Amino acid sequence: MAETIVGRQPVLEALKAGTAIDKILFLEGVQGKQLEDIRAVAQARNIPVVVMNRYRFRDLVGHQKTQGVIALLSKPYSYSTVEQLLARAAERNEKPFVLVLDEIEDPQNLGALVRTAECAGVHGAIVPKHRSAPVSAAVVKASAGATEHLPIAEVTNIMHTIEELKQEHLWITGLDASGEKLYTEVDYTSPIALVVGNEGRGMRRLVKDHCDFVVRIPLLGKIASLNASAAGAIVMYEVVRQRCGKH
Repeated sequence: MAETIVGRQPVLEALKAGTAIDKILFLEGVQGKQLEDIRAVAQARNIPVVVMNRYRFRDLVGHQKTQGVIALLSKPYSYSTVEQLLARAAERNEKPFVLVLDEIEDPQNLGALVRTAECAGVHGAIVPKHRSAPVSAAVVKASAGATEHLPIAEVTNIMHTIEELKQEHLWITGLDASGEKLYTEVDYTSPIALVVGNEGRGMRRLVKDHCDFVVRIPLLGKIASLNASAAGAIVMYEVVRQRCGKH
């Protein structure tokens, strides 16, 4: 089966973003305003909409939760380059704000981080080519379609990429429980790359060693760590708070 996007909001966002879609499949009998919007945008873009009975639909999607709609993509997800992320900041006349994800392996976490990043005005995310969840249908759905708006660059070597970002005058801030500073004690109004590590292991040691700052979020309960997407969201919105306060 072709690459897919599932779920009403992700499909609608993909349509609005101009994603290359071959056709859209509806489950027979499903209704709702979002489905009407999907049909209208698909019609405007000359993308066929096919209504399928539940047996054929289930054969295609298995046990995925689709909300009764699937988009079949014309081509796999198209990754951006690091240069394109930085160019996006320049086009907006903004100081770069980049999210670096060090081996995030859970599609739900990756999707949630991308969703928050898009909402927080991040200019793009960077993921390693290996030991990272790819941008799949599950990631697109978990991001509520944010993957169609936030460019994601795939790189071979995160450490090398961090050094390239430093050469572009970005300060590298890693998020880790061992951080010497609280996440609120760093100035994020300069060009910044925020590094979020793996769900279980955190940042790799070599990645941590390449950071200019390593910050921590205070934990006052009995649980020793936050979910990676929750932790990333907290710090991303500290960047927003500081930058908005400067206007």
